[in-house]
Parts: sequence; structure tokens; C-alpha cells
Amino acid sequence: MNSLLEIANTYLPKEDIGKISKALGFAENAHKGQLRKSGDPFIVHPVETARYLADLSCDTTTLVAALLHDVIEDCDVSFSQLEKEFGTHVAELVDGVTKLNRLDINIGFSDDNSTNELRSNNAASLRKMLIAMSKDLRVILIKLSDRLHNMSTLASLTEDRQIIISQETLDIYAPLAHRLGMWDVKWRLEDLAFRYIQPDSYKEIASLISRKRLEREKYINLVQDMLGTSLKQAKIEATVMGRAKHLYSIFKKIEAYEEQGKDFDDIHDLFALRVLVNTKVDCYTTLSIVHELWHPLSGQFDDYIANPKENMYQSLHTTVLGLNGMPLEVQIRTHEMHRLAEFGIASHWTYKEGKQSNEKYETKINWLRQLIDVQKGSSGPEEFLENIKTDIFQDQVYVYTPKGDIFELPVGSTPIDLAYRIHTEVGHRCIGAKVNGKLVSLDYKLTSGDSAEILTSKVTRGPSLDWLNVHAGYIQTATAKERIKSWFRRQERSTSLNKGREMFQRDLKKFNIEETEQEVAKTLKFSSVEDFFTALGSGSITIQQVLSKLNDPLPLKINTTSSSIVRDLTSSVEVLGVGDLLTNLAKCCSPLPGDDIVGYITRGKGITVHQIGCENIQKEQDRERVVEVNWGKSKSYYPVRISIHSWDRVGLLRDLTSAVASEKINVNDVVSKNQNDGTAFVNLDIFISTIEQLGKIFAKIEEVQGIISVERI
Repeated sequence: MNSLLEIANTYLPKEDIGKISKALGFAENAHKGQLRKSGDPFIVHPVETARYLADLSCDTTTLVAALLHDVIEDCDVSFSQLEKEFGTHVAELVDGVTKLNRLDINIGFSDDNSTNELRSNNAASLRKMLIAMSKDLRVILIKLSDRLHNMSTLASLTEDRQIIISQETLDIYAPLAHRLGMWDVKWRLEDLAFRYIQPDSYKEIASLISRKRLEREKYINLVQDMLGTSLKQAKIEATVMGRAKHLYSIFKKIEAYEEQGKDFDDIHDLFALRVLVNTKVDCYTTLSIVHELWHPLSGQFDDYIANPKENMYQSLHTTVLGLNGMPLEVQIRTHEMHRLAEFGIASHWTYKEGKQSNEKYETKINWLRQLIDVQKGSSGPEEFLENIKTDIFQDQVYVYTPKGDIFELPVGSTPIDLAYRIHTEVGHRCIGAKVNGKLVSLDYKLTSGDSAEILTSKVTRGPSLDWLNVHAGYIQTATAKERIKSWFRRQERSTSLNKGREMFQRDLKKFNIEETEQEVAKTLKFSSVEDFFTALGSGSITIQQVLSKLNDPLPLKINTTSSSIVRDLTSSVEVLGVGDLLTNLAKCCSPLPGDDIVGYITRGKGITVHQIGCENIQKEQDRERVVEVNWGKSKSYYPVRISIHSWDRVGLLRDLTSAVASEKINVNDVVSKNQNDGTAFVNLDIFISTIEQLGKIFAKIEEVQGIISVERI
């Protein structure tokens, strides 16, 4: 506790220290008598959480919220009480962390055996996390610090809990720290999680490093002294230090090396030099001194000072042939750049006199804003979770543009992904790309260090539908997918709107519709005539449904005389022959329970039931045969054929039938036909009991990956 206040005293004004002391006292009282699994007093946890944030020089509000982050969840303390004692900002931060603590997220959600319910729950949890982060990223800063301390005390939990928490840390929190530029947190979380998930590999690597530690330390000390002496002679104030690779990063490198037939002894960059100087000019002067001392390796230089990464990381990276011909990596940066590199987004909330600029902060979280926009367009939890995995939890590559900008993209990204990351309009106009000065195909996989130029047309041609084909490999990022889908939705809306307008104007005369288009749209509860026409043109509603909703839906009089057959119909007839009357469903319009219907008395075949707006019933000349009927209470099932247009892929039929089966509906027949454009049409014959049930099935099918359209035929 004293160490927290001591650290805070080094950079905060005295009046702020009083606020922290008040929060500390409040937390001690709230957690009084509570113990951790380790047996330590509970107050140790929030204090350690706040202490790490103090090491980052975070502002007073963040430290106070960190001290109080468990009081709502674990103590009898309300939001309003916190707001009264510490203000709205602190209360909202604590509330945000509390909500994150209640989320049950399992990144293993992409498993084919995962249930739809599990995937939906995971999607909802991740959405809530993103929204909480977008409102105030200090929520995730506190959560990361909270997780860091929890991981350091994991030994007191059962082995099962250790593995579950460690996997969640490795899958979610370490990648988030990476995307936020918080390298120190990322590496520490990865090593702590690695220790519990793969304890044997952890011990083996630790042993391998220990085996040659003295030799490597002697080498690093020697080159460190050489560079330090040269910098001193050049009158450059510098801090030169050795930097050891972390265990988890070594483990990942060994995995990659094993695929190439190499082993641990082939890794030469377990240690590196890091040089911290005062100015940018000193950085470049130091670089020239390094290259004078040791020969630089070709293609092993990156200037992230002139071309910062998307998260604003800045540094010079070079690899040289050091003593005895051993490769040596050297990183050169200013002290301020180093702080940003280690603490990332947290540096935005460091205490400073005066106001802080938001320009760099907004740049650093631009990827988060884009991802939140994209998730709004996701068709279902499965697509959203795939987007999250791709854009946050997947390894990244760094690509340059001719203007010197650096873009961070998921591994496997293409020029089209880069085009849409630069700007939506650049993506829509993309017609080709040059990588490292050479023309490449649009499905070219970008790699770190590539210099990519997007070639565009002078006018907006729009994207190709082929780009959305999952098998073609044109796009990888959620941003590109959503921007392309959005473009086609707009085009489809325009086409549907014109088609719907033509249909309505044509049918005005056919069915003697007297209402204006505005009146019809209002009757059907559409917000505008354009929305009504679009729905009509896209098939979301039919002319029959429009007619059934109007005040005088049929241009004929329904017979309601008191003949015996009509009395039987209105009192006891149940569709599909339940009762004493012979009835059947018309094949021309295939009415379903929930549709508005009328009956037609046939000669010798009983009653044929039609949808109320069916064209065939409109053409009947004998109006006396049209009678009023209602759906009965039968539990019968009715045949329906669904036509599905989708991108063709392995497992499509399995996913479609599973979607239908999830609603406890049997599939009677399946007919599929592949198209030359990589798509397929699938007709499913099913039996349902109500029109509402059909709507649920449509919704389930639309969640299946690659679906283009679904309609009843």
C-alpha cells in the first residue's frame, strides 16, 4: 500500500494523493474480512492492480477506479454511492469493469461442435467488451492490470481453473494488449499463461536458455560496452541495455523453426540491444554508429520513426553481424518513444500538466472504431466471431504505402483489404495493385515490409461480387467484407425499389387498388414509400399480403349467406380436411396458417383454400362460390419449399439442414444445383405448422455463412 502512494507521489500533485488515500480507505473498509484463494487479504488485489497502473503514471481517476474496481461486485456498494463519494467518471469506470468481470468469454467458440447458443453468448460478451472499451479505454486498462495480478497469483487455484483462465488470457487479453500497443503487459501475460497451459514446454525452454545464459550475457555485455563507448565518444547521451526474448515468443519461434528442420540452437536473436536517446536526431546518429561498428544485414532495417505503426509505435530496427559473425538486433528510440512502445494506449492517460492532444489517441484506437462499425453489419454470431478472430486475435503484418504510411493488417490480407483500410472509396475503385514495384493479382497475400500501391479507376466501378467468395481468397478483413456487402445492399435496394414501384403501379389496375402509394405504405406500417417499394421488390412482402391488409382486399363480395355449407365452414371447418368437409390447399399460392385465406367451392372436390390475394381467385367469375373460411386449431404440418442462394462450399448442406433442425423441423427433400459463378441454389422441402415458424427458419438460415438470399417458392 505504501509503495502505491510512494509511486503516485513521484508524479501526482498533493491534492490528488488525498483522493487516492480516500479511495484506499474506502476499499479497505469495503473488503474488510474478505480473503483471496491464496489466503491474502482481498485488499492486496486492488492495491496491486492500482500499483501497476501507477507504474505507467496513469491519472488519478484511473488509479482511484482501480482501487475500487471490485467493490460493486464483491461488496455491498452501489453505483450511486460510488458516484456520490468519488464522482461520475470513477463510478462509470468501476461499473464498466464490473460488467466485464461478468462476461463469460471463450475464444474457442469457432469449434464446429460449439452450440449456436454458446456462439451467441460469446458474440454478445465480446460485443459488450468492445462497446465498454469504445466508451472509455481505461476500463480495459484496469481489466488488463487486474488480469495481470490475477495471473501472478494463479498458483492458489485448481489446475482446471488455472488452464481455463490462462487460455482466456492467451486468447483474449494478451492480443488486446498487443493491439493497444501495451507490449510489457502482452509479454508478461503470455509468459504467465504459457507456464500453466504448457508447463513441460515452459520448463524445457527455461532450461535451454539457462544452459547458455552465461555465454550470452558475456556476449551482450561486450557489445553493450563497445556501443556505449562509441556513443560516449560521439557525445550522445544514451542508455544501452540488453533485451532478452520472452519465453512464449521463443516457444513460438521454435515451433516455426521445427517446420523448417531447425531447432533451438539455430535461434541467434535470443538477446538484442536497445538504445534509448534524447532526440530523433540522436536516433539516426546512433544508427550510423551501429553500422560503422558492425556490418548491417541486407533487408533487415525498418524505420518506424519516419513511418510509425498504426498504434503509433516508433523505433529504428536494424540487424547487424556482431562479434564472431553472430546476428545482433539493435532497437533505437527516444525515451518518449520507449514509453509509448512499452505502455501503448495507457500513455494517453498519464498525468500531465495542461491538456492532452486527442489526435494520436484517436489514431491508435481507429481499428476499434472500425470493428464496432463492422460488427453492426454482421449477419449473425458466427460471422461476428470470425470477424473478431481475424481483426483482433490474429497475427498481423505491416504494410507500407507510397506515402510512407504503415497499415497493420491480419496475416493473409490482400491488396483489397489494404484498399478498404485506407478508405472505403479506394476499395470501391480498386482495379489492381503494385507490391514492391511489381503488378500483383488482387488475391496476393501481403507480408510485413511490403510496399503496396493501390491502383484505382477514375470513377466508382464498385466491388466485384467475386470478392465475397470465401474460396477465392480476395479478402480477409471484416472491414473489407462489410464495406463490400454494404455496397451491394445499396445496389440491391435501388434495384428492389424500382422493381417494387413497377409492381405496384402494374397491380393498381389489375386489382383496382384505390389507395395511394402513401396510404398503402402507412397501412402496412412502413416508414416511407421507398421502404414499402423496396420490400415489395425484394420479395419481403407480396402483392397478396398487401391486398390482405387493405380495407377492401378483394374486388369481389365474399358470400356470407346462411346456407348449411357456409355455416359448417365458419363454425367447424378445419383446413386439411379436419372436420366433415373435404378441403385442400391450393397449389398455386400454397397458403400457410397465419396467411389470410378464402375458400372456393369446387364441383365435387370440396373446398379449395387460397391466399386472399391469389391471382387465380381474383379471376374466378362465379363469385357465389367464394366463401369465408378461417384456420382451425389443427396441429397438422404443411409442406413448404424454400429456395436458398449461397456461395458454394464444403459443409453447406450440413449447415443448412442443421439450421432447420435447430427449430425441430424435418427436412423432407433436398435438391442442390451448382452454378458456374461459384454459387449454388438449394431447394429444401420442409413441413411446418405456422407462418411464424417459417419466419424463424428463415432467420436461422440467414445466419449460415455465405448465404446470399432465402425465399419461399
